[in-house]
Amino acid sequence: MEPKSRPTQPTGSYASVNGIKMYYEVQGSGTPLVLLHGGGSTIKTTFGRIMPALSKTHRVIAVELQAHGHTGDRDAPETFAQDADDVAELLKQLDIPQANIMGFSNGGQTSLEIALRHPGRVGKLIIASAFYQREGVLAAFWKGFDDPQFSYLPQVYKDEYLKIGSQAGLVNMFNKDAQRMKVFKDWADEELRSVQAPVLVVIGDRDLATPEHAAKMARLFPHGRLAILPGNHGSYMGEVMSPNPDSKMPDLFVAMVNEFLETQADTN
Repeated sequence: MEPKSRPTQPTGSYASVNGIKMYYEVQGSGTPLVLLHGGGSTIKTTFGRIMPALSKTHRVIAVELQAHGHTGDRDAPETFAQDADDVAELLKQLDIPQANIMGFSNGGQTSLEIALRHPGRVGKLIIASAFYQREGVLAAFWKGFDDPQFSYLPQVYKDEYLKIGSQAGLVNMFNKDAQRMKVFKDWADEELRSVQAPVLVVIGDRDLATPEHAAKMARLFPHGRLAILPGNHGSYMGEVMSPNPDSKMPDLFVAMVNEFLETQADTN
């Protein structure tokens, strides 16, 4: 009988991906699980609380996307399609034919694009605190992108980025994130209906997007499931802006994610 493999410690690495140096960390062993952070964020600010727990049962590959954290930039706007292609190329280079993917906020929108553009790469999909149409969030949110101010970016995100990169890089990330949201275009319902992978849509009951919008998303996916958890934008997973760092909700979230990923897909 072979000895049971032990989870590995996080290892930061770079890959040359579509013209940029992409940073990623690998932790744990088992079925691959890709983690994609939110806008303005890093691996640590989005997944720092839950990554160690997830790595106990999965080979976690946490990625920092274009212009974020340690990852380089290209002379082109950020797009969810480009991020999706970058992640797919990274998986190809890592010799991972297929992985489960979990994306938070903008990372959730990138996850959706991966499922649409590279369906063979996706085992199961978890879309957390994201939306697919502008109507999913209040009009005041979109109004803020008419004249986005650097002061809008939470200080904790600024502080974490500046441990990694420069002030100029931080401002560049903010501007590119803001521009991507300013020109945000809806996905069509038919695109969601075309996704054949099992999808778990997760939303906080006081999230940026409404629970009603999340429910609409989950119903459109042929194998969609829905979880509405108490909390705001990412607090249920211990995102760095969470008001209660001692909350037990992230532990419950990890247990839910594990059960979804380990349960045989419902094809009804």
